[in-house]
Amino acid sequence: MNAIVLKEFGGPEVLRLESVPTPKPATGEILIKVHSVSVNRTLDCVVRSGKYPVKIQLPHVLGADPAGEVVDLDDGITKFKPGDRVAVISATPCQKCAPCLKGEDFNCVDNKRIGVDRWGGYAELISVPARYAVKVPDEISFAEGTVITRHFPMAFHLLASKAAVKPGERVLVMGATGALGSSCVQVAKMLGAKVIAGAGTDERVELARKYGADCGINYRQLDLAQEVMHLTDNEGVDIVCENISDPTLWPGAFASLAINGRLVTAGAHGGGTVTLDAKRLYMRRLRVIGAAGTSLADVEKALAAARQGKVRAIINRTLPLRDAAEAHRIVENNQIAGKIILDPTQD
Repeated sequence: MNAIVLKEFGGPEVLRLESVPTPKPATGEILIKVHSVSVNRTLDCVVRSGKYPVKIQLPHVLGADPAGEVVDLDDGITKFKPGDRVAVISATPCQKCAPCLKGEDFNCVDNKRIGVDRWGGYAELISVPARYAVKVPDEISFAEGTVITRHFPMAFHLLASKAAVKPGERVLVMGATGALGSSCVQVAKMLGAKVIAGAGTDERVELARKYGADCGINYRQLDLAQEVMHLTDNEGVDIVCENISDPTLWPGAFASLAINGRLVTAGAHGGGTVTLDAKRLYMRRLRVIGAAGTSLADVEKALAAARQGKVRAIINRTLPLRDAAEAHRIVENNQIAGKIILDPTQD
């Protein structure tokens, strides 16, 4: 079969289409003909560059979120059959550690990621553990299934589980047109919140409004906290969804919180090390909440919401697998909104 093989770390040019042995499903696994896999900034571009904090064994195949059709499976599997449309959850909890045994697989201490710890979906076929595949409804395309199961579960986890958003609360979403940000905008609206979109250009602010945000702020041009206070009668927002961790943006986002507000975060591509105003933290009784995993329950919530038309995947374009290097260049240039999808079935 064909796959994009990473034999050395570097720029997009190190991604090469090669012929590799066709995988066979191991015990408990299903073999999937890949129709869709997205290009992720961290789990693809950073891994490719060699700067990911986990050691990657070369040669390697990227791709954290494949979706496609089951073509073969281990004899003991009854959950799926050939022809089923499925998407794959990128994290594969160990099922052995204390959190897993308590049913908290999103807190697994030995999580293995598809496309990081094992070969991923930049390939015509992939074999994965059946327990971390989910059926994709017929109403949802493979590309939509990839995006829905990759980003929306985290949005539900951040906003419904961690922040416990209530109807009528105000939510500021930073990076509101990114893959996770646009998902958070939609989930916050679904939960009944009033959403303020934070984005780095006027065009992106307007785009976030099309995704459902009630209003928006260009945080590269305006004083973020000042604008938030203006929009909220000097009260601030109840929740900040901050998945950038840019040291130049974090203080404004944190200062936008109302008394008893909570900031939830699951990303750090903007730098990761920020300054925290501890006095403001305790004087305004604020909470900072981190999240680093999702559960099958979050995935099912996301798929159900998509099937009901309550949320939608934002897809920029679909490219054939052979154009993986170009797809990485597009993502790294940060000039687009919406996901870039690779389709190994395209010529």
